Amino acid sequence: MDQLIVFFQANLLLSLALLGLTVALVFTEVSRLFRGFKGVSPSQLTALINHEDALVLDIRGQADFEKGHIIGSRHLLPSQVDPEGKLLAKAKEKPVVVVCAAGMTATGVAARLVKAGFKRVSVLDGGIGAWQQAGLPLAKGKA
Repeated sequence: MDQLIVFFQANLLLSLALLGLTVALVFTEVSRLFRGFKGVSPSQLTALINHEDALVLDIRGQADFEKGHIIGSRHLLPSQVDPEGKLLAKAKEKPVVVVCAAGMTATGVAARLVKAGFKRVSVLDGGIGAWQQAGLPLAKGKA
């Protein structure tokens, strides 16, 4: 134990960096537990689509959507996502999965949907890239 204290004192910068990374990791994981939505894998998304008629919202740009999107998904830009709008108002009780390019942008939209009262919101972990990596099919063109 004494050697550990001596190490921390001799390597203060490294010790502070380790402490900072540990705090950031713990904070990230705790906030993930309380964000109100969950991440789903491509196989879990496939099950939600097939068994529970999940609404899949693709929030990538129009050009990216037309190059390839999940079959049956609906295209909306993040600024167009209106929880009270015609498309989403009917889906408050059913599963809604938000898809973006890499899984990062979708979290903001998912948080807005949860705040608006949606009960079953998810984000595709890894985005459309994970879907493609899993070898799952994409549709081309407009929905």
